[in-house]
Amino acid sequence: MRKRLLMVMLVAILGFIVYRGNTTVGVTYYDISFARLPESFDSYTIVQLSDLHDAKFGDNHGKVVNQVWEIAPHAIFITGDFIDANRYDLAQSLLLVKELQHVAPIYYVTGNHEIATNDTERIKAALKDYQVQVLSDEAKIIRSTEGETIAIGGIEDPLSSPLQDEEAVRQAIARTFQHVPDDTFKILLSHRPEQFNQYVANRIDITFSGHAHGGQFRVPGIGGLISPGQGWFPDLTSGVHEKVDSRLVVSRGIGNSMIPIRLFNQPEIVVVTMKTE
Repeated sequence: MRKRLLMVMLVAILGFIVYRGNTTVGVTYYDISFARLPESFDSYTIVQLSDLHDAKFGDNHGKVVNQVWEIAPHAIFITGDFIDANRYDLAQSLLLVKELQHVAPIYYVTGNHEIATNDTERIKAALKDYQVQVLSDEAKIIRSTEGETIAIGGIEDPLSSPLQDEEAVRQAIARTFQHVPDDTFKILLSHRPEQFNQYVANRIDITFSGHAHGGQFRVPGIGGLISPGQGWFPDLTSGVHEKVDSRLVVSRGIGNSMIPIRLFNQPEIVVVTMKTE
């Protein structure tokens, strides 16, 4: 009898963990310092939303929207897979940007799912209707009131290119920052974390990525179990990674795609506050 009761309790606890980990959205905060960040951009705060996959969290995405409004960032980054190619519902996903368009400037790049729909032009046009800055291998210069500048660039997902992923990313980064002075602090939006070496080689100060879904199932003390582009027990599924002078922020994302359930892997809103050393 005790064994049965214990088994029921364990199943109930696991069920609660799974339910909470798939119906709520947490917020993860990072403070990251840079020697090259202009002083007037000290405490510049970014909210990153990634891999929505047409998910819905409350009426008009209220579980996400309300938290972003409270954070009051300087910018919002959407780093791909805003929709899901398998259950494409653009109208539902657009509700999110409709509710967030007056919080802060929104910057967006495609993920592999947008490319897979063969409907990217309509997706981009719809986002632009809500004043979203769609970055297609291009960069925007942000100027502070003190006259200092940073560059926010974004590249198309490599699925849009006939080239191998690494070469597609390399060429896309070159196009994105071709008119940006070398000494400018560079932020990159790119869906794929597994291309970290290319971001380092191109001297990107900080890159924001998603795609890995946190490894889908996270093993306590080990990390993510599996990720597209990285395989089993991937290295780049969550958090902040550093190599040479380049940083990579990987969001665990908000929604799911082919695998509908997360385990020990709560959907997240990422908040990065950049600091000047």
